Amino acid sequence: MVTLKINGKEHQVDAAEDMPLLWVIRDIIGFTGTKFGCGKGLCGACMVLMDGNAINSCQLPVSLAVGKDLITVEGEQENLQRLQKSWEKFNVPQCGFCQSGQLITATALLTSKANPTEEDIHNAMGRNICRCGTYQRIKNAINHSVELKNKG
Repeated sequence: MVTLKINGKEHQVDAAEDMPLLWVIRDIIGFTGTKFGCGKGLCGACMVLMDGNAINSCQLPVSLAVGKDLITVEGEQENLQRLQKSWEKFNVPQCGFCQSGQLITATALLTSKANPTEEDIHNAMGRNICRCGTYQRIKNAINHSVELKNKG
């Protein structure tokens, strides 16, 4: 039995220590916003925040998440909420499958850099694949979110 802090609440789960965090989040706890993509940590669909950093939950054993602050796309975090509004404004999703991972990665970026450059955005978001190719809309939504934050 392990205890995980996800989206501000503690969850006790009965899972093997080497079970990927993704499956604990989705199948045991029931937060299905985090998606399974490639299973190899290459696509970014499974991203969650762990102590403010975007991590591939498909590759992380649940034992390494104990004692960490985890946030999924269903969680509440100021940058995440602002980004979600910007995502809607710019109609970012097409199929939507990658969007939870995109939002989490963008949240980590804006948490570490309040005013990211175009290069910062490109480098950070390069960890996530969008098969629909909405990269320009994603970038526009991130920039809009920064503008919203700066306006107060």
